[in-house]
Amino acid sequence: MKKILFPFFVLALVLACKEETKPKEIEKNPTKVYTEMYRPQYHFSPEEKWMNDPNGLVYHDGIYHLFYQFYPDDIVWGPMHWGHAISKDMMHWEHKPIALYPDEHGLIFSGSAVVDHNNTSGFAKNGETPLVAIFTYHLMEGEKAGRDDFQTQGIAYSLDNGDTWTKYENNPVIGNPGIRDFRDPKVFWHEESEQWIMALVAGDHAKFYSSADLKKWKFLSDFGKYQGAHGGVWECPDLFKLKAEGTEEEKWVLIISINPGAPNGGSGTQYFIGEFDGKRFTSNQRKPKWLDFGTDNYAGVTYNNTLNNERIFIGWMSNWDYARDTPTEKWRSAMTLPRDLSLRKEGDDFVLLNYPFGTVDSLAKKVITNGIKIPPQNKETLKVDGLNQSQIRFSTESKNFNVILKNEMGETLNLSMDTEMGAFLLDRMQSGKVDFQPEFGNKKHHMSISSLREEPYEVKIFLDWSSVEVFIDQGRYTMTQQLFPTMPYDQLIIENNDDEADILDVSIDAMDSVW
Repeated sequence: MKKILFPFFVLALVLACKEETKPKEIEKNPTKVYTEMYRPQYHFSPEEKWMNDPNGLVYHDGIYHLFYQFYPDDIVWGPMHWGHAISKDMMHWEHKPIALYPDEHGLIFSGSAVVDHNNTSGFAKNGETPLVAIFTYHLMEGEKAGRDDFQTQGIAYSLDNGDTWTKYENNPVIGNPGIRDFRDPKVFWHEESEQWIMALVAGDHAKFYSSADLKKWKFLSDFGKYQGAHGGVWECPDLFKLKAEGTEEEKWVLIISINPGAPNGGSGTQYFIGEFDGKRFTSNQRKPKWLDFGTDNYAGVTYNNTLNNERIFIGWMSNWDYARDTPTEKWRSAMTLPRDLSLRKEGDDFVLLNYPFGTVDSLAKKVITNGIKIPPQNKETLKVDGLNQSQIRFSTESKNFNVILKNEMGETLNLSMDTEMGAFLLDRMQSGKVDFQPEFGNKKHHMSISSLREEPYEVKIFLDWSSVEVFIDQGRYTMTQQLFPTMPYDQLIIENNDDEADILDVSIDAMDSVW
């Protein structure tokens, strides 16, 4: 098997912007783009420069739009724009020009986008269907002056399915009542009350607003001052309804990102299960529930207007503890795999599952090895070229196993299930470059395992040069982590330490590059 070699490249520089002036065009060099060291091959990343939160996730006329926080002049955070890419399958992406630039109201922070089917906004004059983006303005001068009202909400519209955008002339549409962290609007059409609903975060809680036309907004209610995790600022809310699998019960799910305060440190995403009546979200949940126990799935939100009403989620694959320091040179940051969210009922409780979206499977076109069985108290050692761009999968009832990835430098990534401890552990402390920031490789990361199905449960592990995503029991348990090995992993060791259960159907698939 031909070994996948690490590619290389370099770049970086600085700037800031204020007026709606456009930066220099990104230079195109197809022979070198997407071949740099650590560059993911089947996850979205920008051609170059800095990226963070996904924004404006919306599907319309056969196109999935991915907007994102983007600084086009350096690989560290700077004045925020909305970058833009489109896809027909959520895997293969076409880069588009920057959608939204800073202006006199401020930088363009996170937000959402909707399809205004009924032209409630009045932006369409000739029968078009408007896309409307709703975003936070961040006025740096106000922040530097010590004011608390420097974040407001603005809108923009597109009449050509996202190719060009016009900002609303009467922005901002929601002023700031004096709240320092007042941002990240997620908007959706609420069928029952026939109005637009906005979820917005305000420091340590969420606020809800309603509108008939996306221009004039009315405050409805607050949620969360005394519920959930409060170790840091709340960010990137998302509210939607799901039916629990195998039942007729429907529940509302509220996603909230928080930084810091996640279970393994730094940034993370919690969720609440409850009810929404068109005015108020309520939940009996008192303890935090976490969408992902890894340290590198943050600020994720879901798509509006999907073709089959799927709830498709994408997160930013990084953590504010070390996001500015990761050892890439031309670009910085990638997105998680797109994931299908679903609801499972367990006793009287509900849990949110996230599992790779169906089109991810289309990339697994080449089987490296398959069908291996590992009996109790046995191990298998496989020499595998191409592990850094692969999917590893198996099923098992084993309550105790280790999966170890290793390279010629002796660098290792360790994944361990120990249900007697009630935990799954991910250890990247010796996985490669870890010393670029103290928090990155300083401890094992822990995911509590409260229950697994009695029949064999599935384990899926996706590796893509600088990341690993682990899905256990159809996404009941999930961990997402960045990795920076100095050489590709080429050895897979699976140890089955259970006394009774086999590990079945161990398979490794090479994943195609989407670039």
